[in-house]
Amino acid sequence: MKRNLKLVALVLLFSVASCSFTTKSFDDPDKDKTLLDLIAYLLERGHYDAKDINDEFSANVFDDYIDALDPYRRFFYKKDIEEFEKYKTQIDDAIRDKDLSFFDLTYNRLIERTEEANKIQEELLKKPFDFEKEEILNTEYEKQPFAKNKKELKNRWRQQLKLNALSSYYDLREDQEKVDEEDDKEAKVPKEILSNQELETKAREEVADNTKEFFEFTLELERKDWFAIFLNAIVEEFDPHTYYFAPVAKDRFDTQMSGQFQGIGARLQKKGGEVRITDIISGGPAWRGDELREGDIIMKVRQEDEKDALSIVGMRLQDAIEFIKGPKGTKVILTVKTKLDGSTKDITIERDIVELEETYAKSAEVVKDGKRYGIVNLPKFYFTMDDYKEKNAASDVKKEIERLKEEGVEGLVIDLRNNGGGSLKTVVDIAGLFIKDGPIVQVASNGDEPEVLEDRDSSVLWDGPLVILVNEISASASEILAAAMQDYKRAIIIGGKQTYGKGTVQNVADLNSYLRKNPYGDLGALKLTTQKFYRVNGGSTQLEGVKSDVVVPDRFKYVDIGERDQENPLPWDKIKAADYDVWDGYVDFEQTIENSKQRMSKSEHLQLVDEYAKWIKERRDDKEWSLNYDKYKARLAKSEAFAKKFDSIDDYDTELTYNSLPYEQQLFKKDTILQEKRERWHKNLAKDAYVEEALNVLNDLKINNIRRDKLVTIKD
Repeated sequence: MKRNLKLVALVLLFSVASCSFTTKSFDDPDKDKTLLDLIAYLLERGHYDAKDINDEFSANVFDDYIDALDPYRRFFYKKDIEEFEKYKTQIDDAIRDKDLSFFDLTYNRLIERTEEANKIQEELLKKPFDFEKEEILNTEYEKQPFAKNKKELKNRWRQQLKLNALSSYYDLREDQEKVDEEDDKEAKVPKEILSNQELETKAREEVADNTKEFFEFTLELERKDWFAIFLNAIVEEFDPHTYYFAPVAKDRFDTQMSGQFQGIGARLQKKGGEVRITDIISGGPAWRGDELREGDIIMKVRQEDEKDALSIVGMRLQDAIEFIKGPKGTKVILTVKTKLDGSTKDITIERDIVELEETYAKSAEVVKDGKRYGIVNLPKFYFTMDDYKEKNAASDVKKEIERLKEEGVEGLVIDLRNNGGGSLKTVVDIAGLFIKDGPIVQVASNGDEPEVLEDRDSSVLWDGPLVILVNEISASASEILAAAMQDYKRAIIIGGKQTYGKGTVQNVADLNSYLRKNPYGDLGALKLTTQKFYRVNGGSTQLEGVKSDVVVPDRFKYVDIGERDQENPLPWDKIKAADYDVWDGYVDFEQTIENSKQRMSKSEHLQLVDEYAKWIKERRDDKEWSLNYDKYKARLAKSEAFAKKFDSIDDYDTELTYNSLPYEQQLFKKDTILQEKRERWHKNLAKDAYVEEALNVLNDLKINNIRRDKLVTIKD
């Protein structure tokens, strides 16, 4: 409920990249023109549904670009927008002519207005706020017109900063009142009681610190960062998933897809000009070395073949990371000011592959009603970018299922909730673990006959009862797997009304490969929508997603988060069904679904979850905030009182005990962090009504043993 203007921590992983510190700056206009030309070429010739780059296209890019530069309407004036609008229908011409006039104008004006706004907020935060005065702030910023003059703009900043300060002031008063009530008898020294005026000053100082960090980060952004925003305003006009990756963003994308990177295994944040360690990644080089600590400040960086260290104090965070990261086997020497005692020391770390354990498949077992079941959680369909065989989701899921079979599980849950997708090949390979053979997904390029991707392996790893859990955020590859298992009637799908609805395929084009000679350094990459995928029954998952066999409410039910709620999505359509045979391994498939629906409809817990989802929607739609303390407090009190109705949601307990498999329990002896993560996951599973119902469904599903005898199963 708080609307503090707080700097979102810029948490960046030290991922591997081929980087050079002697290449030309991104500020080279020729480089920008080359990028614009290359991207336009690829869009027009490679996109699945290429649009005409004309005046209408230009106007749409203009609106989206201005929204991206100033979404809260607190930098530009109305006169700025009027000046920009002479280019509104000329961006298409600028793309063809490689003319950067519009971008240069907006970029230079934004820097000017940002510096002005910084001075405005500094001035405003020197004066106390009057929390007794009645004012209303509408936070539906994108629908507000741009300010006519400096007086109006200054008032917008004043109101926003006042709301931020009011939030902090409320918290401080609440904390102090609690101290008064408890009387703090155990304290040797009575806690200081501050006046309301002193609390207001303290709240304003907190806002000043946060706002200062926000402007420091914003003003650190370089021309190349803003040019990437301009390019994405262009490419996203084609569809929501076509995207330009600047070199740094491409590194992050590779890390997300593979679940690993090469570096020291730490996350950083810049604060007050200092680069701080915010997290040490379990199992990484820094974790193994056990010298670097969370909260330590990195002051200097030296490569193993260099004599002199480079100071990174005051350096842009991303620039500092460029010097710290590096390939496996190389060493970096960090001069660190320790959080413990403030002393300074040099720490040598040999870079290595760092695996993001939270990206990878994991499993657990549980006993319910005398039967043992397994659950496999898959956060993403990952794979190693350079070598698929090195590590991928399919091989990891296969290992987890084999381990669960060794424990004698009688049913299996695959949890794809919040899984945003990933590698198409891993989907086909995973689906093949559950069926004898046959098509998994159809992939169509524009104008070409669809290609059918099949499981050609007649062996079946798991032929027992199967449930797949999804929600409204399950997307892309998750939808392919769920759809295939649904079409084959191999699994029962439990989740929200429908999944995300992303039925498109993207390829990543390395822009550097399109230049015979590249004098500009790394140009980045373009993620381009080139195909659509279709279910084996011929229907697309685009927009419609996968409709669950058993619909259960969750917090996303009434929130607009699907593909259908994005700008410029491709349409839904249908093609001819592939040739496939429905799985006949169950004897009571439809009845099991009906039984589950009946249980769900009678669940008081899920009815409460549905009410909670409606309440979240109402809160999101309420855009007006009073800047009067008493009314602000009354609003929060009313909201908190209503929220207590939903406390029992978190108290829900299935009274089931989940356990890690023996191989993980051996790992816990050396890795207590992993053990803590698993214990936290198991605790959440025990409170999860959706997993509980999945186990009920597994119990209801009856296997056709005649059919089962005909299957060829993989030997453990």
